[in-house]
Amino acid sequence: MVLMSALVTSSDQSAGFTFYTGSMLRYPCSFFWNTDYPMLFRTLAFLGLLLAVPALQAKQGTYQTPEAFLDQTFAGTVPKPGVIWLTGEVGETAARLLEHKPDTRRIRYWQQGNTSAWVLNEIGKHKPITIGIEILNGRIKSLKVLVFRESRGWEVKTPAFTQQFTSANLTDSYQLDRSIDGITGATLSVRALKRAARLALYLNSQINSHDSP
Repeated sequence: MVLMSALVTSSDQSAGFTFYTGSMLRYPCSFFWNTDYPMLFRTLAFLGLLLAVPALQAKQGTYQTPEAFLDQTFAGTVPKPGVIWLTGEVGETAARLLEHKPDTRRIRYWQQGNTSAWVLNEIGKHKPITIGIEILNGRIKSLKVLVFRESRGWEVKTPAFTQQFTSANLTDSYQLDRSIDGITGATLSVRALKRAARLALYLNSQINSHDSP
């Protein structure tokens, strides 16, 4: 009750906030039946907003920077980046895998031996999700959500979900060779990660077969 009183202005108190709280405690049924209490609703709504904002902020944000992801992937010795151009057949296949036209004409990657790393951005519902993908010997070794910007769908960042991509490869029809379980309320984020995984695997095959333009 002290917290509620602290949130109310002096004008609200003069309008009878003390009466509201006292009456509600002593006569709860008659209070809600007889009292005009828009001010109380505003106070409760404000309290709910105060509680919701930190929780939302905790779900959005940077979980790992791209630099830290690359440093972890290559044990502190990050190679110079290469570039693959999304033109010609490569660009057409990339559009097919993403289910939309790529928003860039080239993508950077990092490669050392049989390991390549990709930092891709793919739209969830409205905003891009930044995804780090490590590929070893043509299969996904790890997939991580590095930055999440949406208000919903953050559950895709959890290891319980991302571990489903471990060892994934592409079929001849450019689909993942395994089923990825969805998450209720995060359908668009799940699809974004699957598209990014497919694109990274395809581009990895291109740089290793020297077929890129």
